[in-house]
Amino acid sequence: MDNLQNYMLINEAALFLGVSAGTLRNWERGGKIKTHRHPVNGYRLYKKKDLEALLKRVTQSSKK
Repeated sequence: MDNLQNYMLINEAALFLGVSAGTLRNWERGGKIKTHRHPVNGYRLYKKKDLEALLKRVTQSSKK
């Protein structure tokens, strides 16, 4: 696993994207975003790069 500084917890990721934690869980189940698990406690982690790419895709599609 990469350095944990390159990841966000679910609440941080939800705040970053402007959605709820439940929405992120739904997106995970739907395959829209990949999650990783913390090696010690099993919490969901999201790569910052993945979140930035998702946000970019969403903002680009909303401009069309």
